[in-house]
Amino acid sequence: MKHVIFGGDGFVGRHLAARLVKDGEEVVVCDIAKDSLPHYANCRFIKLDVTDKGQFSQVDIDADDMVYNLSAKMLSPLQIRAKRHEFFWPVNYYGTENIIEKMAASDASKLVHYTTDMVYGHTFTYPQTEEHPANPLGEYGLSKWKTEGLAAEWREKGMRISLFRPRLIIGPGRLGILSKLFKLVDYNLPVPMIGSGRNPYQFISVFDCAEAARLAWKSGVPNEAYNLGSDNPPPVRKLLGDLIKHAGSKSFLLPTPGWAVKRTLDLFDLINLPIMDPEQYLIADEMCILDCTKAKQQLGWTADYRDEDMLISAYDEYRGNLSAGHSTPSATSKPSATA
Repeated sequence: MKHVIFGGDGFVGRHLAARLVKDGEEVVVCDIAKDSLPHYANCRFIKLDVTDKGQFSQVDIDADDMVYNLSAKMLSPLQIRAKRHEFFWPVNYYGTENIIEKMAASDASKLVHYTTDMVYGHTFTYPQTEEHPANPLGEYGLSKWKTEGLAAEWREKGMRISLFRPRLIIGPGRLGILSKLFKLVDYNLPVPMIGSGRNPYQFISVFDCAEAARLAWKSGVPNEAYNLGSDNPPPVRKLLGDLIKHAGSKSFLLPTPGWAVKRTLDLFDLINLPIMDPEQYLIADEMCILDCTKAKQQLGWTADYRDEDMLISAYDEYRGNLSAGHSTPSATSKPSATA
């Protein structure tokens, strides 16, 4: 048996691949780009674009292989409204379809697939369990939600597919929208919050995500969906206040009327000058906290990293890159970027 990881050079994929290689497993990484990573000395890399069905002939998948789909287009870089469908769907939906069809042709039946917590949309119940109503607010969440429909269809045909819905994934090498926050802090500027900042904000570590994928394999690939988020996320004002204090900045937190900010951002989005994606700002002041009890009970998974520590670590990485003269890393836009 081997582990075939689509998007394996991306954010979560590289950590999963490294862990499996360390455990002595046979690993094949499929991606459109290849970085210089130590574990490539002990695994195979195949250059592959998941949107091109013809390229899948390069990949040998056996019936007992374990397959992981970590390929996705994410919310960064920002897209104007008219281009969002064509940006997200080729990789997120049709790429997933290509992977599953390749598995079916090879009689492979075990898949771990990452979607997103943005399938839920607005918060109707708190905290959000996996049974929370799904009502995506944009093309990104919708493209991911439709892949869950694909999974349901193929489960009926005998596949075992574990789905993961993570909150915002952070960790080394990926800053994304956080780089804008860190610039405000560095320049001692006010840090605006959408709303009062009394609602919690929840991250999830890239390391915890990789471990969840591994545990799904170890648990026999349950036909279930699992939330992934940190434990006990603090209120936004505490999270950001601790960051400002750590940075030694003179920035201060600026509460704003959430409804007014959202309508202003809606206007910028409407005139094709988006500042944030609607899927981000429309829920920014809501109690969007994932209940991860199911993953803990069924997979033996735990969230080992705290939100406060993750944010400060990301800021320190940002500062380290500036000191070294490097451009600050952002959420990659290549198809291997993890959702």
